Amino acid sequence: MQKNTATLLISCPDRKGLVATIANFLMAYNANILHADQHQDSSENLFLMRVEWDLAGFTLPVENFSAAFQPIAAENGMTWRIALSQHKPRMAVFVSKYEHCLVDLIHRWRVGELNCDIPLVISNHEECRRLVEFSGIPFHVIPVTKDNKAEAEAEQWRLLEAAGVDFIVLARYMQVLSPSFVERYTNNVINIHHSFLPAFDGAKPYHRAFARGVKLIGATGHYVTEMLDEGPIIEQEVMRISHRDDVEDLVQKGRDLERIVLSRAVRWHIENRILAYANKTVIFD
Repeated sequence: MQKNTATLLISCPDRKGLVATIANFLMAYNANILHADQHQDSSENLFLMRVEWDLAGFTLPVENFSAAFQPIAAENGMTWRIALSQHKPRMAVFVSKYEHCLVDLIHRWRVGELNCDIPLVISNHEECRRLVEFSGIPFHVIPVTKDNKAEAEAEQWRLLEAAGVDFIVLARYMQVLSPSFVERYTNNVINIHHSFLPAFDGAKPYHRAFARGVKLIGATGHYVTEMLDEGPIIEQEVMRISHRDDVEDLVQKGRDLERIVLSRAVRWHIENRILAYANKTVIFD
């Protein structure tokens, strides 16, 4: 049974009494708080909080929440947003030729692990069409070259806006998005990089890891910014390797890491567990 809850995410300058202020506001409307977690970053003098409550018995209509909460937010300099569990975010997936992350996302979506809708998949190649269309998802191929990048992104924007997309997942999409594209979806584009960032950013990280003789390989899920592979990190995982592993072994082992890390990052985003600030993230339990 799908739960019916609201989640409030807050960031603001740290000061005494914030937890009590927020809790008292919710309790004034008979909120049954299910989860509450907060973090203070002393170096940034920043307070961050996630609080989730059951909407059953909550006496403040959701459509009136903003007006009721705004005086508290203004007094404390809060940046905040509210999300409802009944709302399924709409996720677009971008992919090139490698299908392992795409397959994993579609499987988790089909079995209900990812509580979202997938209105479309966009690719710059045809390879994944049969897989995507078999799952009943519209598949669009938009070739990208150095000469047509602006036109290709304009077509992508058109499709995303028509589909009402909330966020984008780059499931091994081997193209760099332009700054103007990223700006439209700030902290709403999730990428999987096949390396433990900041090591081996950019292209062919497994080849460079092999050449360096590393003993650990990794994968990193992060939000995309205009700086390549330098956005706020959401999740990472590593695996031990040995001198017996060649480049193909690293690639094969890395696929498992990429699937796991990307699915975690996507699920936490859908569940509104992430607050990004100062080019890093807090992941609430």
